[in-house]
Order: sequence, then structure tokens, then C-alpha cells
Amino acid sequence: MARIIDSNEKNLIGSNLKILRKQKKMSQQELSDKLETLAIYICRGSISRIEDKSRTVTDIELYGLSKVLGVSIDSLFEYPIE
Repeated sequence: MARIIDSNEKNLIGSNLKILRKQKKMSQQELSDKLETLAIYICRGSISRIEDKSRTVTDIELYGLSKVLGVSIDSLFEYPIE
């Protein structure tokens, strides 16, 4: 039986994360730095991999991303964000 992480896309939020980050005029490094203030450590390279869906995202990372971007966790999953 195939597991979800066996697919090419390892998360559902990558595209929306990139859109929301750019709407906030925030670089990947700035997002990483703001997450660090919440004791959530995602390096710039990992944010890039989340955005291109080649990295999974943990529940605490989802929480931090939603807080830093000022959106609900649900909105990270909405399709499509414009």
C-alpha cells in the first residue's frame, strides 16, 4: 500500500504558502526568521522545499506559518488562493 509521503508532492500547502508569503512581501529568509521567534526552526531552504512540495510539514510548523502570516490554518489548505 502506498503511503501519502511516497508521492511526488509531500504537502498540500506549498503553493498557497508561496502566494501568501509574497502577498505579505516577505522573503523566505524573513519568514524563517519570524518563525524562529516562535521557537519554530525552519531554515530558508526548507521553506523553499515546502513551497515546491518536496518537504512535509508538521502540525507545529502549520501553526507557526499561520501565526506569522496572519491567516487561519484552514486558509493554508484552501484552493486556490488568488
